[in-house]
This record gives sequence, C-alpha cells and structure tokens, in this order.
Amino acid sequence: MNKVLKYTLYGVGGAVLLVGAAAGYLAATFNPNDYKDEIVRAVKDSKQRTLKLDGDIRLSFFPKLGAELGRVALSEYRSEQPFASVEALHASLALMPLLHGEAVVDEVSVSGLKATLVKRKDGSFNIDDLLSGGGESSGSKVKFDIAGVQVANAELDYLDEASGARYDLHALTLSTGRIANGATSPLQLSVQIKANQPKLDVTVQAKTQLTLDLDRKHHKLAGLELQASGTALDIANLAVKVAGDVDADLGAQAIRADRLTMSATGVQAGNPFDAKLDVPSLVLEGEQFSAERLQLMARLNGANAIAATLTLPKLSGTAQSFGSQALTLAFDATGDKLPGKHVSSTMRGGFDFNSEKQVFDLVLAGGLLQSQVKAKVAVSNFADPFIRFDADVDQFDADLYFPPGNPPKGKEPEQPFDLSALKALNLEGKLHLGALTAARIKSRDIVVGVKARRGMVTIAPFSARLYGGGMSGAVSVNAAPQIPVFTVNQTLTGIDVAPLLKDAADFDTLEGHGTVGLNVTATGNKVSALKKSLNGNVALNLADGAIKGINIAKKLRDVGIGGKSQTQDANKAEKTDFSELKASFKVSNGVAHNDDLSMKSPLLRLSGNGDIDIGNDRMNYLAKATLVKTLEGQGGQDNLAGLTVPVRAQGPFTALKYSLDFAAAVSDSTKQKIQAKKEEVKTRLQDELKGGLKGLFR
Repeated sequence: MNKVLKYTLYGVGGAVLLVGAAAGYLAATFNPNDYKDEIVRAVKDSKQRTLKLDGDIRLSFFPKLGAELGRVALSEYRSEQPFASVEALHASLALMPLLHGEAVVDEVSVSGLKATLVKRKDGSFNIDDLLSGGGESSGSKVKFDIAGVQVANAELDYLDEASGARYDLHALTLSTGRIANGATSPLQLSVQIKANQPKLDVTVQAKTQLTLDLDRKHHKLAGLELQASGTALDIANLAVKVAGDVDADLGAQAIRADRLTMSATGVQAGNPFDAKLDVPSLVLEGEQFSAERLQLMARLNGANAIAATLTLPKLSGTAQSFGSQALTLAFDATGDKLPGKHVSSTMRGGFDFNSEKQVFDLVLAGGLLQSQVKAKVAVSNFADPFIRFDADVDQFDADLYFPPGNPPKGKEPEQPFDLSALKALNLEGKLHLGALTAARIKSRDIVVGVKARRGMVTIAPFSARLYGGGMSGAVSVNAAPQIPVFTVNQTLTGIDVAPLLKDAADFDTLEGHGTVGLNVTATGNKVSALKKSLNGNVALNLADGAIKGINIAKKLRDVGIGGKSQTQDANKAEKTDFSELKASFKVSNGVAHNDDLSMKSPLLRLSGNGDIDIGNDRMNYLAKATLVKTLEGQGGQDNLAGLTVPVRAQGPFTALKYSLDFAAAVSDSTKQKIQAKKEEVKTRLQDELKGGLKGLFR
C-alpha cells in the first residue's frame, strides 16, 4: 500500500514538473503579439468588423493559464464607427482542473469598457451579427467557479432610434467575491444612469450576498441594499432605498421576497414628499402572486402636510388580474388653513383590477375629511378611461376648506381656480348628499347626476332642499375653452330669500317667500370674474315679505306732502312690508336691470326700475311709492291717499342709502282738485265767451 502511494505521488509530481516545464518553455518561446495581424484579419473575414489591438497581449501558463490584453477596440458591422472598446482585460483559468477536463474560470478583470447598443428603426440590433454565428460547442465540461469579477469605470449606452430614447450607464463598477455553484459571494455595484425618456439622472449603489445554484436554477440575494439618488421626471433631490431578501427558484418558476421595504423622498413642484412601501412577504409562482400585510405610506409636506396610508392584509392574483376585499385607506392632514389645523379619516373596502378586460372596480365606506361616505367607482377602457360612480355622503362643508368671497384689501389676491383636469374627464354617475355648505349656501337632500366628456360637464338633475323650499334644474360647465363657461338653469320654489341672499351674495335687503327663476351664464376662472360676466334672466315672485332698511309708509306719514327731500342710511330696524312682490331682471355683464317691479301691501303700491350691479356688489334703483288708502287712524291725514313719492336706493350692498323726494310728491286728491278747478275755469270762460258773442250779433 505504501509503495502504491509512493509511486502515485512520484507520478503526480512528475506530471506537474512536466507540465510546468512545458509551460515555462512555451512562455519563453511563444509571443502572441506576433499573431496580431492574423487575429485582426480573421475577425474582419468572419465578422465584417474591424478589431484593433493597441496594447500588448500577455499570456501566463503557471500556476494559472491566463491572458492579459491592453487597449482593444471593435467597430460596428461593416463600418469603422466604434462599437465597443476596453482599456484592459485580464482572465485566467485554474491549471489543475484542466488536467481533469474541467475549465474553471479563476479570475476576470475588466477596466475602461465602453459599448453602445443600438435598436434600429426596423427593430434589429447592432449586435445581431455577433449573436448569429457560433458553430458548435466543443462539448468540454466547464465548471462555473470564478475567484472574482472586477469591472471598473465601464460605460454602456443604449439608443432606440425609433423612439429617440437614450439610456447611458456611466462610471459602472462591479466587484464580487468567489462566484461558484452553491457558494455565497459578496457583490457590490455602482453606476450612474442618465436617460431622456423618462428624464433621469441618478446614481445607483447596491450590495448583497449572492448565492448561485446553477444545477438547480435556485439563486438567492440576501441582505439586499440598494440606494439611488438624483433627479427623475420633475422630482428633485430624489433618494430611493430598497432592502430585503430575494429567493428565486427558476426551475419551479417561483420567486419569494421577504422583509421587502422601499422608501423614497424628494421635492416635486417645490413640495417635499416621502413614501414607503412595506411588504413582509411577496410570493410569485408562475403567473400567480400573493402579498401579505402590504402597506403603502405617502406624505406631501407642502403648505398643508398630507399623509395617506394604504393597508392590504392580503393581495393576490396575476399581473393581469388581482384585487383585495379588505383594504384600509387612511388620511391625515395638517395645515393652518384646515379646520382645527388637522383632519384625519379612515375608509375601508375592496377593489378588483383586470387589465385584459380593462376594468377597475372600487368600493369604499367610512370617514373622508369630516364626512361619512359610501362610494362605488368603476373604471373601464384604460387608454381613454371612462368612470362610473355612485356615492352617498352624509354631509360636507366645503367652506371649511375653500372659504368663499374675495380676500380683503391688503391680503393675498384672489387666485384663479384650475379646471384643466376636466378636459380629459370621461365620467357618469350620481351623488347624494345629506347636507352641503358651499359658498355659504346651505342645502340638504342634494341629488346630483353628472355627465362629463372632454371638458363639458352637465349636472342634471340637480335638486336640493334649501332655505325652506326646493330647487330643481341643471348646471353645466364647459372647461374646454381657455376660460371656462358656466350655465345655470334653476327654479327655486317656496324659498326664504332673506337668508339665501345673505349667504350667497351678502345682500341683506329683501325678505319673503316664493319662487325664484334663474337662467344665466357666466365666464371666468375667478368668482369675481364670474359675477361680472353674468348674463341671462332672473324672475322673482314673492309673498309676505319686506324691503329692509326703510319704512316708506312711516316716512310718508311723518313728513307728508310738501316736505323736504331726505336721504338716510339703511336702518336695520326699519322695513317696508309687502304682501306681494313681482319683478323680472335682464342680466348683462353682471348688471341686473329691472323695469317691471310690482309690490303691493295694504297701504302701498310700489313700482320702479333700475340696476343691481352684482359684479361690484352695489345698486342704483328708483322706485315710486304710492299710498292707496288713508293713514287716518294711524296718525295720518286723509289728503295723503294717492300720494306718490320717488324713492331711490343706491350704493354698495353693505352701505345702502335711501333718498325720498317729498317735494315732488303730489297726492291724487290734490291732482283731482286741481283738475276740477281747471275744468271750472274752462267752463266759465266758455260761458262768458258765448255770452259776449250773443251781444255782438243783436
């Protein structure tokens, strides 16, 4: 036995010496640089590309079989344009495994690699010719075992000539430990990526522990850490982090990710944001996937800090069809302009997504802002989305979030509202609100039907209960033009106009119940512009009300015929009652003009004409008040019956002034007495004239 071992060692030692001697002789006598021209010609003949070998070729034979090249460059197919180049390349094979018929790559090092991959307009690539050749494999068994891979300062560019998209990978470095079947190797990568579609300029760094099992096609990435920073699209100061463990069993077509986390921070349109995705468990098997306890959190830190959290206990399906029936969506917002400077709400529901059918269905219920909401939303035809919805909201106070009215002088100027999103909206649905406050107008039992297509939004029916009565009709918005156009065609019945006018226009001058008809249009992207552009018609038919600010009957009683004209400010304690008031207005450029005012009360008849300037919140109106019966018994005088007095109301709504022209007032009884006197004089003159003529002809 000892002799066998002894002779075996002698044999192996002799073989090693023999191989070493042969390698030494070959290294001393063989110079590969003598064959450069032949190598260049062979590449030119076989591949129709030009190879340049500017550096020396160095070979090593012991203890490793290796090659080291200086600068090498390869041209494009049938062109002298550069395709790829490398500053230095080193590769070696372990010598001993070659004695057993195994080729073990021992080390690979690449420096200064530059290459450009081009996808032509016809869909072909500039490397197709390199991939098409090849001959047959020699059948040698290659053992995948690399001591390490080192890539330094590489540049890889990709150009799509059809779309114009370009992706540049610069300053690429790659470092690994031993890469072999079943071995775990540290891997580090760094690269700068620039692109124009989408716009990118980011630096990426990654490290992980890589385990490869080529026989079973089972690979692992443990402790993956990836970081990216730079700019993307319109996002500045972008920072992205990804971490987790990945197990890929390609033989079973299964991939599992555990403790997967993704986070991102940046600044978009001047507003900082941050987002985070946690997926404790993600499994992909064939076309199926499932995720456990998925949670997505996002926060926008602008003037108002808005945070949203989406939680899915389980998400499953395929890339084409997936959903969850147990989602939770939570909102949290803080800001000086929010009610109480803080708003939070939570909604629960489920969704289904199917890309093949192009359908997305969502059901949600719960708190939203300060409302309780139940909603169903369906989206179809993703290329040109069509949205259907059915929503029920218990109450909503829009004025808490969008205060109405123009800002006081010295404050920030009025900001235009942006309706550009309506131009791409394709929508149909219905909405019911139990109560709504908007622009100070309070309403309840609101029923809204909405249709929207390419900027044209029609709201019909549009009905509600408000201010003791009801409203029905339609409203439309045309956002297709640069300046949007609004149309309102509404009839209000049984309305208490006093609180309505006060809330809607801060106009506290009229009381009464009845009917108001509106058929108006307005153009503008600010409330002030809308008021000044109003055109159309308005009609009033009120009963049992009053004109506030003055008591005309009392003024007539106190002053009487021949009194001096008077001007007074509106007095909130005074009003002129009426049993009936009718008027129609022609509205032009924000000014409502009236010629047919008819107001009746037991004591007065009121007619008149004038303008109400809605756009500038002021009025100039001349009415004629006529007493229809005596004021006797009320401290009045019998001869005031039939008295007509001009009454002018003018000035801003908040500071109206009333002028009464008593000097111009003449009672009907006085007019009758004067007319009777005229008739008496006329008759006497006629009689005297007749008598004189008779004496003349005697």
